[in-house]
Amino acid sequence: MLSWAFLPMKRIFYAILLLAAGVLLTQPAQVDYSREIGEILTELSRITGFKAVRAIEPVLIRREQVKRFLAERIEAEIKPEELRAEELTLKKFGFLPPDFDLKATTIELLTEQAAAFYDYRKKRLYLLQSNSTALQQVALVHELAHALADQHFNLAKFVDRASENDDSAMARLAVMEGQATWLMSEYMAGRMGLSLRKSQAVVEMMSRQTEVLGGDFPIFDNAPLYLRETLLFPYAKGLLFQQAVVEKLGQAGFAEVFKRPPAGTHQIIDPEKYFAGVAPSNPKLPEFKGSRDWRVLAEGSIGELDHWILLKQYVGEEAARLAYRWKGGRYRLVENRRSGRTILEYASEWTDEAAAREFFRHYQAVLKGKWKKMDVAGSREDLLAGSGDDGFFEVRLSGPVVSSLEGLPELTSTAGSR
Repeated sequence: MLSWAFLPMKRIFYAILLLAAGVLLTQPAQVDYSREIGEILTELSRITGFKAVRAIEPVLIRREQVKRFLAERIEAEIKPEELRAEELTLKKFGFLPPDFDLKATTIELLTEQAAAFYDYRKKRLYLLQSNSTALQQVALVHELAHALADQHFNLAKFVDRASENDDSAMARLAVMEGQATWLMSEYMAGRMGLSLRKSQAVVEMMSRQTEVLGGDFPIFDNAPLYLRETLLFPYAKGLLFQQAVVEKLGQAGFAEVFKRPPAGTHQIIDPEKYFAGVAPSNPKLPEFKGSRDWRVLAEGSIGELDHWILLKQYVGEEAARLAYRWKGGRYRLVENRRSGRTILEYASEWTDEAAAREFFRHYQAVLKGKWKKMDVAGSREDLLAGSGDDGFFEVRLSGPVVSSLEGLPELTSTAGSR
């Protein structure tokens, strides 16, 4: 069951989600949910050890309201320049096609996926009006799990503390959604006399159900791979992460993930890295030395999840496994104030030189795949240079680090053809 939660590589869409629910034309639920909510909270408290400290009352919303108010709230609160930078960054990496409208598609995706939403800024729970009692109950369990966690760990602050790190923000979203999905799954399994704690088969079944989304969601089905994967990741991988923490720490694991949140998606994907405290590295970016006409438009981290998607999209599922050997990644997008030209500065570090060399080779396929044309001017074992759709590029291999400059106005390397 998906509630509203969606995060592309950068963090701006956190703001969209948080702003959306507070302005909906809502009405108090006509059905008395108090008994059902009380029973659910009692069970969730038993599982987690979190006691409800405030009453929680749902408010019903109509689907036709969602799209209009999402659009209005974005217009009112999100600067157009921030949205533009978000879209340009994703397109520069090749996650989105050049003519893609990120804002419009995101609104459509959120509207299509809406089932329920807990607004942890305003401490309000919203339920989408539905003819399906079963759907409402599943959504209610998920959102009450959010509300209960919020009463103990202040989810707004939990999110805000990762505001300067894109990959960390996605990891924290996976903590929130993963725990709520785990608790929802455990609650529903318990009604059948089963438990995620006692059966790996149940865990795998619930994880597979979370990973599958299609058929009834045409906007999702037709969205770029990056949007589909980042939409599902917090739920599917977050559930497995929470399972691993519970297996190791027991009930204390529900609080531990908020007290000591994961440093990035690599710790969600591989919980052993979370337990070991494996932090991401911070590889040095290649620097484009331009005039004062150039300004930084966007910068941040690019994590294991991002690299997995990039490799899967342009090289294939098998090649994407290389992402597990990711160690760290950064990017910066700079723009010329006069011409509007953008240059991507990017660097990734890998566990060893062999992994970096393999990624260096795969990244050539990424460049070829995301551009309509690619001309190689020079090639060595440690350097590839040439031109693409938006200018010249230079990709370098140096030990365990692969770096690139893309969109250059001229070629500056001295790579020789082999």
